[in-house]
Amino acid sequence: MDPKELRFVKADDLSWETVGEGLRRKVLSYDSNLMMVRVDFERGAVGTIHQHPHTQMSYVESGVFEIIIGEERQMLQKGDAYYIPPHMPHGAVCREAGVLVDVFTPMREDFV
Repeated sequence: MDPKELRFVKADDLSWETVGEGLRRKVLSYDSNLMMVRVDFERGAVGTIHQHPHTQMSYVESGVFEIIIGEERQMLQKGDAYYIPPHMPHGAVCREAGVLVDVFTPMREDFV
């Protein structure tokens, strides 16, 4: 199922995509301006430092993560969130298995 412009998203209808060791994601829905992605981390999984031209906000649905944005590092847990401006180096280390919900604008063409 293509999640493009889905108005109602049933997570069980969407497939996981493995994107690294201990990492998988589901693109929940998107259009050309906005994208929401659920990323599942096993304990110890690393979202390597990277950057992109998109604005990103992320919500910690569960687990504990060390989030790196630029030169700053913070431990975040369930209920916390963070903002990443365009072109800012960032990454994550999962300290307790969990899920991040990422929102991008514009949408990440490289994810579809």
